[in-house]
Amino acid sequence: MSTSTQPSETPVASRTLRREVGLIGLLWASEGSIIGSGWLFGANGALKMAGPAALISWGIAALIIIVLALVHAELGGMFAITGGTARFPHYAFGGAAGASFGWFSWLQAASVAPVEVEAMIQYAQHWKWADSWMTVKDQTHVLTPLGIFIAVVLLAICVAINFLGIRMLARVNNAATWWKVGVPMLAILALAMTNFHASNFTGGGGFMPFGLKAVLLAIPGSGIVFSLLGFEQAIQLAGESSNPKRDIPRATILSILIGAAIYILVQVVYIAALPAESFVKGWANLSYAGDAAPLAGLAMVVGMGWLAFVLFADAVVSPGGTALIYSTSTSRISYGLSRNGYFPALFERTDRRGVPWFGMVMAFVAGCVFFLPFPNWQQLVNLITSASVLMYAGAPLALGAFRSRLPGYPRAYTLPAGLTMAPIAFILANFIIVWSGWTTVWKLGVAILIGYLLLAITQIFKLNPIKPQLDYKAAQWLLPYLGGIGLLEYLSSFGPMKNPVLPFGWDMGAVAVFSLAIYFWAMAVALPTERIESMIEETVVVEQGGH
Repeated sequence: MSTSTQPSETPVASRTLRREVGLIGLLWASEGSIIGSGWLFGANGALKMAGPAALISWGIAALIIIVLALVHAELGGMFAITGGTARFPHYAFGGAAGASFGWFSWLQAASVAPVEVEAMIQYAQHWKWADSWMTVKDQTHVLTPLGIFIAVVLLAICVAINFLGIRMLARVNNAATWWKVGVPMLAILALAMTNFHASNFTGGGGFMPFGLKAVLLAIPGSGIVFSLLGFEQAIQLAGESSNPKRDIPRATILSILIGAAIYILVQVVYIAALPAESFVKGWANLSYAGDAAPLAGLAMVVGMGWLAFVLFADAVVSPGGTALIYSTSTSRISYGLSRNGYFPALFERTDRRGVPWFGMVMAFVAGCVFFLPFPNWQQLVNLITSASVLMYAGAPLALGAFRSRLPGYPRAYTLPAGLTMAPIAFILANFIIVWSGWTTVWKLGVAILIGYLLLAITQIFKLNPIKPQLDYKAAQWLLPYLGGIGLLEYLSSFGPMKNPVLPFGWDMGAVAVFSLAIYFWAMAVALPTERIESMIEETVVVEQGGH
């Protein structure tokens, strides 16, 4: 093949990422993803759904996400590969499972940047010059046609910054994340020291006015899980880490611990700072001036105009920083999926700065598409939460398989009691999916079918020279798992039926038993050691600079 049209590149160089990101860059990539629009909206939504018992919701969600993060930390320390969360199931269960979980991962990442842009626009409603960007329908702020245009422009800016290269991206994200962590801490201290009313925790109908089920529903439904997502970003950038074996586990674990602490403290001071008249009609009817921008509006109500000013500025920096890093992540996931043969080979093409340029362009296109069926923050958050947790569910399965098939493989971090923690993590992930509700789960099912169609087109039209082995035998549990979770959702108390077949409590037990059955089925049919080692040799070694 002639290379005269691209004299500055070689076929190998055009598919190579640069290892230039250190521990702080990885930590802040994850932290910058965790601290986004969730801290600006999550406390308000959780309080309306669960009352002050939202603190329990945050605690449960934090424990679940920490368990999943610990699982990912071991996997990330084993395989320093770009788009890792999308590829671990591939090595454990072959092509069919890898393609499925890879699509879940890409779907989740591609939808985060647009939801962060929507958050920026909603907070901008404070200014008159932006009030034509959104309108209110059924007490929900939705984008207008002009708002969609502004959203597309903001998304384009995030993509453009990515083309400056991974080193420049890390610097920009590091600076933004220092701000994103500092502002919540400032708000926590300011509200706690000047407006802390302990009686609020038992007012408005009591601490748990809507019962335990509402506490669980608030975990995915109010944006709590969405707020805590993002710890995996360090793993997605593993192929660009300067010392992945050491830094990835540290960055993964530290990021979720810092993020969970910040979110729980924000919920505490938000409840305590509210004036009594704002919840006199009960927590479900919480209302005060400017509550379209909940935290900034609260700051103005309690007479802290300076803090409101900082929060309105943060409503640009925090969501914008998260949109930036997820644009990066989406392109790296598609890069990894292409390396495995699931996406067209174009997704592997990088420019002279090592940026997967086609993956970045398609991340932008996908983000624009999401604005149409999901024109407001809450609708898109629900889909992202379910897709994210479904993606996370692949990691405990992969961990169990690797503990069995690769017991002597080097691990920078080894999860204590890993063979016990893995099935527990799988159960917890499935709990969150069921708690998301039928409306969200059936839409996720449609998205999954679209993904299978796109993956099939790649193979039918030979858009990638790699023809992955689908290894149906090792993935024989996959379709029963997806179908079974959908059925349990429908039959459960979180489903659409007024008189569910599985009442509250019994449905949780059924999900746990079903999850264990799928887990041990998957362990029994996972790929043999020789096949896993062969795939690692073919892909991981090459990606790290081998031949």
